[in-house]
Amino acid sequence: MKDVLIVTNYCQFPGESGNNRYTYLADMLAAEGFEVEIVTSTFNHKTKSQRPFTGDDVKNVSYKTTLINEPGYPENVSFKRLYSHRIIALNIMNYVERRKLPDLIYCPFPPITIGKKMAEFAKRNRIPFVIDIQDLWPEAFRMVFNPPFLSNILYRPFERAANKIFGQVDAIVGVSRTYVDRAYSVNRKNVGRSSVFLGTDLNHFDSLVEKAELLSDEKSGIKVAYIGTLGSSYDINLITDAIALLKREGRTDIHFVVMGEGPKREAFAQYAQRSGISYEFTGMLPYEAMVKRLSQCDIAVNPIRKGAAQSIINKVGDYAAAGLPVVNTQENEEYRTYVDDLRIGFNCIPGESKDVAVKMEILCSDPDLRKEMGANNRKFAETNFDRRHTYPEIVRVIENLLPETVEAESRVL
Repeated sequence: MKDVLIVTNYCQFPGESGNNRYTYLADMLAAEGFEVEIVTSTFNHKTKSQRPFTGDDVKNVSYKTTLINEPGYPENVSFKRLYSHRIIALNIMNYVERRKLPDLIYCPFPPITIGKKMAEFAKRNRIPFVIDIQDLWPEAFRMVFNPPFLSNILYRPFERAANKIFGQVDAIVGVSRTYVDRAYSVNRKNVGRSSVFLGTDLNHFDSLVEKAELLSDEKSGIKVAYIGTLGSSYDINLITDAIALLKREGRTDIHFVVMGEGPKREAFAQYAQRSGISYEFTGMLPYEAMVKRLSQCDIAVNPIRKGAAQSIINKVGDYAAAGLPVVNTQENEEYRTYVDDLRIGFNCIPGESKDVAVKMEILCSDPDLRKEMGANNRKFAETNFDRRHTYPEIVRVIENLLPETVEAESRVL
């Protein structure tokens, strides 16, 4: 039985908020006959708190769980986060140096520090090494902190480190073609590469929608939904401005539903209050509650600021699963092409509230168009976001690096 080691400090276990890629993948690999261990952090990135349990407390799963101590950090973009990543990278190395050598290492990226340590360990021990790119560092940091003249000097060491990791891997997986291409551009080994969206299990998603009941305090009219982080990359105020503009023009039936948490939540909520629109900020909801609420909305928004590095992110997969048309300001060409070519919504100019308002008004005024574009987005989910059909590609990437993977009688055919 081949031993696959998944090393990541971002993970959500059963009972925690989230829809994690790696626990799902671990279950799928275990079902295929692999021995799987997830090595992750004592610190929960989503809640910014230490987990109240150990790896031994994670029961009724098909994989082994090991939690490694990480100090933690209060904000996503901070020196404390970089320090925390440095400490957990060292602690992970102390652990993997003591355990038996795995047959393959699967390592999500970022953070750079863990990727660097694991790439070096894999090369030293001649272990196949697969990177799974969730975000681009340092590109994502430039969006938040990009001082003139100093930026290139500040981020060059991070870029060199990322390039070195990408150059050492034996296969590249990423949550978008954009990310995979970025890594492959500096890899000279002609390695295998696969773009597999984060996605969700549509059977599970649909079962949650079926159980959803209309909330007693549910607002009437058009409900515009946002889910995800409330931070610097997301222009929530832009959507507020667009809804306020439409309200001044006589459309008073739009209710803005913001589901998520982040450092700018209070500022965004205060801005919405001053604007006079109908709105609510629910905070971070359990995945099940979020799905139920999202399914009762009419339009979804993806208001990413100009210059952001994100590509095919979690929220657009959930919007697709819910069958909602999308009003999108994200510049990423990969996602904008899907929006246009598949007719799943409208692309807008980042930062232009008038353009957002125009596209939103078209959808508000035409229920048939909302239905058509929402149906197109649902088809997009069925072909590109359903983990049951997309994640086997990741399993194939791993199997290709381990040609004698598992005994034939243990495989699930």
